[in-house]
Amino acid sequence: MPEFLTLLPPDQAREKLLAHLPPPTIDPESLTVDSALGRVTAEDIVAPHPLPEFPRTTVDGYAVRAQDTFGATDSLPTYLNLIGEVPMGDSAPFEIGAGQCAMIHTGGMLPQGADAVVMLEYTQQTSEISKDFGSLSAEIEIFKSVADGENVIRIGEDVAQDQVVIPKGTILRPAEIGGLMALGFTSVRVARKVKVGLISTGDEVIEPSQRPRPGQVRDINSYTLGALVEKSGGVAVRYGIFGDQFEVLKEAAAKALTECDVVIVTAGSSASTRDMTAEVIRQLGEPGVLVHGINTRPGKPTILGVCNGRAVIGLPGNPVSALVNGYLFVAPVIEKLLGALPKPKATVLAKLTVNLASQAGREDWWPVKLLPSPHGRGQGEGFSADPIFGKSNLIFTLANADGLLRIPPDATGFGAGEIVEVMLI
Repeated sequence: MPEFLTLLPPDQAREKLLAHLPPPTIDPESLTVDSALGRVTAEDIVAPHPLPEFPRTTVDGYAVRAQDTFGATDSLPTYLNLIGEVPMGDSAPFEIGAGQCAMIHTGGMLPQGADAVVMLEYTQQTSEISKDFGSLSAEIEIFKSVADGENVIRIGEDVAQDQVVIPKGTILRPAEIGGLMALGFTSVRVARKVKVGLISTGDEVIEPSQRPRPGQVRDINSYTLGALVEKSGGVAVRYGIFGDQFEVLKEAAAKALTECDVVIVTAGSSASTRDMTAEVIRQLGEPGVLVHGINTRPGKPTILGVCNGRAVIGLPGNPVSALVNGYLFVAPVIEKLLGALPKPKATVLAKLTVNLASQAGREDWWPVKLLPSPHGRGQGEGFSADPIFGKSNLIFTLANADGLLRIPPDATGFGAGEIVEVMLI
């Protein structure tokens, strides 16, 4: 039996797979910004103008010349003449001179001559103020000095003109969507989604809509992996379920390879089925199978290949094994093909609730439930990590999990009470 002669660690196997893929060829499309959440930018986005384009206040208060407030305290206030109110959405029709101030509201444009704003809380009116600021001379007591630029956002303080504000390969989050709108962008060029063909195999596998007979199981993997593909920025294309027949599987895989950027085959649980999947990958194109067997649990029978420049991945039939290794191998392939910049995985520190044993030399991934810790929120004490014990064909071990706990190959496990890192799923 040719499989599992050399088991590679997951990180090494992933690097080998990604290294055999050609550089991403970005096929851009233009989308409206408000529909581009989660998409990957296909080009650098450059600011057409500074942001903000005018100096504006961050507080309600009085626009002043900072030098006129120096030395002001509660016991020895400074008195400034109020000359007007800055209109919202427009520039002030006056200029601040020596010993003068103007009422201003958060977001308002700083009038000419002013360089700082005193917060309302540190001021007091000494007389009634008419609405039109006409004939009445009003004074404002200032109880706190301010420095040049205090409580003010200067021109270009957020973004300078011609600055690259969003690099090519950025996955657009709500903050980037808001930033694009602030700069007047209503459309953005993004990488087209990666097409991923999904093939399920096994004489015992049936469609979820069917009622299983004894010995049959519903297809889970096409849908869990399809959801992962969509979440990772791809488009899932389901080719259906195929029995354990070599030529039929080869024909389906060849068709998917011509129509998709990536092909995933989830095999039945028998060793002969896995061998068949590996042989199909070998015959689909060069270089063929790169890795046959991963030194991990779950997911040891994973097969990684590249056929004529396109990734072909054989995943175990067991649903937990397939999905865990989907996180480890499928998602990174999609991210590379999209040209996405590397990003850290979302993780949290948590205190392990029980002892977890592991075989030295093998990387283990355990589904865990994160529970609020009653012991405060020190390092790793915000959550407790409670392992969910179950075999690799029990999908609800993952459905009930909040994350995956990695036990590295150089460890023989973790003890109860240890602080561990959990990858959120």
